[in-house]
Amino acid sequence: MARLVLKFGGTSVGDPERIKNVARKVKQEVDKGHQVAVVVSAMSGVTNQLVEYCRAISPLYDAREYDAVVASGEQVTTGLLAIALQEIGIGARSWQGWQLPILTDDVHAKARIQRIDTREIVRRMEESGEVAVVAGFQGLSERGRISTLGRGGSDTSAVALAAALNAERCDIYTDVDGVYTTDPRIVTKARKLARITYEEMLEMASLGAKVLQTRSVEMAMKHRVRVQVLSTFEQAAGSDLPGTLVVDEDEIVEQELVSGIAYSRDEAKITLIGVEDRPGVAASIFGPLADAAVNVDMIVQNVSEDGRTTDMTFTVGKADLARGVQVLEKAKDHLKYRKLLQDSNVVKISVIGVGMRSHAGVAQRMFKALADRGINIQVISTSEIKVSVLVAEEYTELALRALHTAYGLDQA
Repeated sequence: MARLVLKFGGTSVGDPERIKNVARKVKQEVDKGHQVAVVVSAMSGVTNQLVEYCRAISPLYDAREYDAVVASGEQVTTGLLAIALQEIGIGARSWQGWQLPILTDDVHAKARIQRIDTREIVRRMEESGEVAVVAGFQGLSERGRISTLGRGGSDTSAVALAAALNAERCDIYTDVDGVYTTDPRIVTKARKLARITYEEMLEMASLGAKVLQTRSVEMAMKHRVRVQVLSTFEQAAGSDLPGTLVVDEDEIVEQELVSGIAYSRDEAKITLIGVEDRPGVAASIFGPLADAAVNVDMIVQNVSEDGRTTDMTFTVGKADLARGVQVLEKAKDHLKYRKLLQDSNVVKISVIGVGMRSHAGVAQRMFKALADRGINIQVISTSEIKVSVLVAEEYTELALRALHTAYGLDQA
């Protein structure tokens, strides 16, 4: 007998029939003798509608009242799933974030979990096998008000609950059947990974893969919670573990050189031409951007054509491009650059793998594969387990396919 946490996203509980399907999946685990807690999101589309209601009344809404509104979506789902479980003979009870409670800090709309009190649901699990149906995404702030964790926060709720319960595994049910080597909608030869390390999954999540929320992976890595990603709508025949396991590096015997290739279209490039080449110039550029909450990612500095000044190229999120340009144009007299160039038609492509730590030539293979297809690299950045490049957006699909083949990731 194991203790499991199962999490179902918005598409999995999108209507009454899908909620009944979720109840049947929960029953399968209960029938095996497992103790089960379920974390659910709001039904698909509900949270977006609630957010729009808040914005329609006031664009500058009070974050505490926003939380009170948007948290209601999960309340509906927990009650419906508890009823569906009771209907098929499974003892179940719904729990809101404030009832356990799931205690968070006071940063409304993007709160962080501090502690979860699991004593009551553990007592019920052990005494009668009752299934706890817990609202994801929400908690109770230090001042006793409903708080929410930010979009995608139900993944984080599930992993945190699994850690608090010392669960054997946290199963994240979604509309995909696992983690793939790259986006299978673009690369038809992409294959599903049986296992992936926390570090690799964290890089993939932060670099554009939408399978898991970044904060949930961070929490899983911190507390060593084994996470499985699998589909609510598909079940591999005869397999108890049909999805992808996200685990500690020690659980993977032979590391692949590259486990996956991620891409992000949410990138824009800014280049400052003819910046004074003096100590402190980088701080004078990036300080005002940081003050304006513009996050900078890839950075390249090189000598200008005149040999006396420098050119500075860096990337920001597309949503931050206009604000970033405005900040830099206001500071032009102080920064003394000659010209500012901006380009939003770029994409960041990253190859990721813990196997890079022990193999040379990973970056060279990437550069050669792109060069052979005539794809120009605009910016490069590296870390211990990833190499990222910025290329023109029109080459996204060609680059992904070329790199997928170059690293031997194509399925047989």
